[in-house]
Amino acid sequence: MFRLPPYFPSETRIADIAQKMLENATGPNPTQDNPTIPAGYTYLGQFIDHDLTFDPVSSLTRQNDPDALTDFGSPRFDLDSLYGRGPADDPFLDKSSGGEKFLIGNHDNKDDLPRNVQDTALIGDPRNDENIFVGQLHLTMLKFHNKVIDRVGTDLSLRRGSETTFEAAQRLVRWHYQWIVVHDFLRRIVGDDMLAKVLDETGKVPVPRLKLLNWRKAPFMPVEFSVAAYRFGHSMIRGRYKLNTFVPALPTFLPGSVSVNPLGHFGGFRILPPFWTIEWGRFFDVKGAGSAELQQSRLIDTKLADPLADLPVEIANNPSSLIIRNLKRGARLLLPSGQAVAGYLGADVLTAEDLQLPHHGPAPLWYYVLREAELRAQGRHLGEVGGRIVAEVLVGLLAADPSSYLRNEPAWRPVLPSETSGDFTMPDLIAFTGHGLDVIKPGP
Repeated sequence: MFRLPPYFPSETRIADIAQKMLENATGPNPTQDNPTIPAGYTYLGQFIDHDLTFDPVSSLTRQNDPDALTDFGSPRFDLDSLYGRGPADDPFLDKSSGGEKFLIGNHDNKDDLPRNVQDTALIGDPRNDENIFVGQLHLTMLKFHNKVIDRVGTDLSLRRGSETTFEAAQRLVRWHYQWIVVHDFLRRIVGDDMLAKVLDETGKVPVPRLKLLNWRKAPFMPVEFSVAAYRFGHSMIRGRYKLNTFVPALPTFLPGSVSVNPLGHFGGFRILPPFWTIEWGRFFDVKGAGSAELQQSRLIDTKLADPLADLPVEIANNPSSLIIRNLKRGARLLLPSGQAVAGYLGADVLTAEDLQLPHHGPAPLWYYVLREAELRAQGRHLGEVGGRIVAEVLVGLLAADPSSYLRNEPAWRPVLPSETSGDFTMPDLIAFTGHGLDVIKPGP
């Protein structure tokens, strides 16, 4: 995205910055909550990331050439993490439904991701089983598709031309999801002003206004986005969550393996424990169980929840600190400093006093984006540098996809039931599926 001189911090500087970014929480601190972004959007952001990026050969120990990086997922909002190669050759589809619906796992009288005999999730992207929250979100999306299949089967007006039931449902699922990405998720993350600058919706049809992206051959995933700016979501993670009425508040992760003390944390890559179905009212502003105890995401700032400093071995190892991994990856991919990018964009460059880094000097782009959000937007959304990068990539990829609603039918509006006519949010999607709305309590 920017052909600027790289900034390669030393191992010592990386360690010093990582130490500064620890939250070191001694207990719940409501002043660190973001009042404008409920906690569920943290994991919606993770789900979106997995939909856009997948590099199975990534390695921190290899010096990478940004021009040679390969994204093995399609850089589109096409839900390939759900649909894979379907419907012709997809093991995730239920043959008893004629191959139109997704398989839904079930055990202990509760739904779970479909799994094999070793409890490995049978889903298009294994990362969507990384923690309980993104796993429950993936399960909700599977049920969303299945509900849309039912709707298309009874309302033929939802089909276009010669679309099959599956094709019509897949298009509707993708387009409603794309709408959520832009108008619900992105609006919260970058703010109304930045979204309006990048996507002009004042006319009859929306018009992308991109300054930074120029696809020469095909859309690509800029490393400044995937390795720095989009990792803002890591600062939104809470150290502890209340999953439902029955399960007590637990840490997001514990060190070591997720198999140790499995009922003591929300790490994934395992069968869903009994009575661990999520109550989405605790994570999104949706009517249902737990809605009176809605949890907020953390502010977008330079402090990360303590569990992220020592992740389970199934997620990360050597180093196990997510902070150090992010900083090292940015260095090895030769990203420019935050000050250099801000200067290139013509933004107000944060001073050494603003950045509060040990020994001053250049700031890693990821750190800069977080600090900018903290200072310029009180941590409620990204600032000018981070917001511009994230908004241009998400809107740009949507505009470049010939099958997206923005490219195929830019005046399209959501047609599924919602609280506001012509709009569709993540709470609307959850309400439509019905998953995670009931009180979870122990049974026989």
